[in-house]
Amino acid sequence: MQFQMLYSKIHRATVTSVELDYNGSMGIDKDIMQQAGLIQGQQIDVLNINNGARFTTYVIEEPSGSGTFGIYGAAARLAQKGDKVIIIAYASMTS
Repeated sequence: MQFQMLYSKIHRATVTSVELDYNGSMGIDKDIMQQAGLIQGQQIDVLNINNGARFTTYVIEEPSGSGTFGIYGAAARLAQKGDKVIIIAYASMTS
């Protein structure tokens, strides 16, 4: 049997930018992506600590060392610069 299990979490990241006029996604600094084991295009859930919004999107790679946590596209309506978020990634695992 396969289970969807949490395998990576970035806790209390600070949103550095929001941009409504974009195709969508969440941009994350490449170095932080590597530390968290995330890959470009991977589905993630984002939980906004400030307003309670929860949404599903995908990761895009931002430049290494930029410290970027950007919310783009329609999801930009669910966050503001400075908000704290939790970023969660899941993987299918067998028990």
